[in-house]
Amino acid sequence: MSKEFFNKKDIDRALTRMAHEITEKNKGTERLCLVGIQRGGVHLAKRLASKIKVIEKKEIPVGSLDIAFYRDDLSIRKEQTIVRKTDVPFEVTDLKIILVDDVLFTGRSIRAAMDALIDLGRPAAIQLAVLIDRGHRELPIKADYVGKNIPTSLSENVEVQLEEEGLEDRVILEKMGFEE
Repeated sequence: MSKEFFNKKDIDRALTRMAHEITEKNKGTERLCLVGIQRGGVHLAKRLASKIKVIEKKEIPVGSLDIAFYRDDLSIRKEQTIVRKTDVPFEVTDLKIILVDDVLFTGRSIRAAMDALIDLGRPAAIQLAVLIDRGHRELPIKADYVGKNIPTSLSENVEVQLEEEGLEDRVILEKMGFEE
C-alpha cells in the first residue's frame, strides 16, 4: 500500500522555498556551491542551482558525490554495492557547501557524505538540504533546509521519484508490512 505525499507541484514549491532560504542564510551566493549525493540528491542539487540562478542572477557550481565506499554498512550489506560517479569540478577548500540529498533518515548517509567531502578538502562550512526528513535519526545530524518533514514508522519506506530517473515527480510513502 502506498500514499502520495508530494506531487510535481509540491516538489517544485518546496525547492523554490529552499533556494530562497539558502540564499538568505548565506547572504547571497559568494563562495557557495551545491554537492548532491548520488542519485536523487544530484538531481535535486541541479534543480536548486537553477532556482538560485533565477533568484540571484548568478550561477553556482554543482558537484555530485558517491558515498558507496564511505558507508559504515559495507561489510554487512547483502546486495552488491553500486558505485556511481563522484564529480566535484571545483576545489572545496574554504567554500560553503550545501550537501543535498532526497531523504534524511538515520543520518548515516550524511555522515558518509561528510567524510567523502572532507577527503576532497577543507570546506569553510557544510550545510544540509533535504527534500524529505522522515525522522528516526541514529546520529546527531539535522538538516538546515527541509522541503517537508514526514513522520514515518520504521515499517514504512519513503520513495522520491524524479523525472530525471524516467519517473513522474512525486514522493510516496509505502507500507513494508513489518516493523524493524
